[in-house]
Amino acid sequence: MPKPPGLTLFDKIWNDHTVERGEDGSYLIYIDRIFLHERTGSLALSGLESSGRTTKNPANVFCTMDHIVDTKPGRSDNTTTPGGKEFIQVTRQLANQHGITLFDLEDPMQGISHVVAAEQAIALPGCTMICPDSHTCTLGAIGALATGVGSSECEHALATETLRFFKPKQMRVQFKGKLSPGVTAKDLALHLISTFSATGGSGCAVEFAGPVISELDVEARQTLCNLAVEFSAFTGIIAPDDKIINYLKNKPFAPKGQAWQTATKYWSTLQTDVDAKFDHEIEIDCTEIAPTVTWGTSPEQAVSIEAVVPHPDSTDLASKKNAINRALNYMNLSPGMPITDLPIQAAFIGSCTNSRLSDLRIAANILKGRSIAPGVKAICVPGSTQVKALAEKEGLDQIFRQAGFEWRESGCSMCFYAGGEGFNSGDRVITSTNRNFEGRQGPGTRSHLASPATVAASAVTGYITDFRAIQD
Repeated sequence: MPKPPGLTLFDKIWNDHTVERGEDGSYLIYIDRIFLHERTGSLALSGLESSGRTTKNPANVFCTMDHIVDTKPGRSDNTTTPGGKEFIQVTRQLANQHGITLFDLEDPMQGISHVVAAEQAIALPGCTMICPDSHTCTLGAIGALATGVGSSECEHALATETLRFFKPKQMRVQFKGKLSPGVTAKDLALHLISTFSATGGSGCAVEFAGPVISELDVEARQTLCNLAVEFSAFTGIIAPDDKIINYLKNKPFAPKGQAWQTATKYWSTLQTDVDAKFDHEIEIDCTEIAPTVTWGTSPEQAVSIEAVVPHPDSTDLASKKNAINRALNYMNLSPGMPITDLPIQAAFIGSCTNSRLSDLRIAANILKGRSIAPGVKAICVPGSTQVKALAEKEGLDQIFRQAGFEWRESGCSMCFYAGGEGFNSGDRVITSTNRNFEGRQGPGTRSHLASPATVAASAVTGYITDFRAIQD
């Protein structure tokens, strides 16, 4: 009998958490951790209440205030988002009632769910984790099987600690070669999506691998996995290594004592076998990747910062031509315009993609001793209260303030518009966020996705700028 093929990292976690397989081919998967936030988590908890059910294991459920909270100093339950105050107060009441861990507005652990779950070691290698938010795949960087679900699925998992899925196909993306100085995980992700399209990973569990990934620090890996959903993936995941183990050690929710020894022994097995087979394989030579920025209204519509806005005739597909024409119209651009010729009215650093301490350090390094251009509105929103405190301890907040940035409390803020605070219609915004859809940061706002380095440099010059042009 021939030897069965080896297992992927995803296979191993999936198999360890399979409760049963349904006759329809679906799998009932045990869910280790559930993370809620006030925008949709309140709906899941309210659903439990109305059905007379309870949270089965409150110790493994966490909740934060992040999506619709104000990020201006001196904030309270009041928020500019319509209905926001009610969402916050209902979430607080139900979280306390169900006995789950709540990171409320004044809690030093409060922050964006995917930032908090990693920095507090709520997400662990080999665990399954869900959150009613599409960017939950961020936590695949820790080696977790993490995916976003809807409020009703979250409600089911709260009551049963299980959720039914069809097993996705698997893809491996290997990043080879060597990154040029200053090129970041954000640039890798945008390059991948622009090269293979926003549907290139459709429905797949995507493992990121290769020597370039091994060299990335843990926070950079989170940025890459965060954008897996913009590649239409079910999730993104990276095998845990010594960097991950050192990152998690002694964090509040990490195992302690003998449990830590047992856990790390298991985590060391979470590697894809050399003879494992993937449904799809992609290899990318990173040597020539430059800082990358979006020009259109999809993360797919991105180019090197050294390039120009593409022409609709650059593709033979009618659907792509139509998408390019629509994006050109919305973004008020013409084919052939150099990306670095585009003036900006606003700059934003934040979101679950690029708001961690390493991101703020990168931006501050460029901003130090400089000021933002006249007429540019610039905002920095740390990804968590802990990130904010650590940044202030290093004096990064003073660098941002002296450069002319607003320094805010943590939260999702202007990553997305939900009827509250947003940028002005027609404003061109350079942003470290994850989505540049029409109206994403306010009705009529034109958003260009980029790394924190590109955002900082652009804020200084008033134009979309290659940070390498102004940095020694």
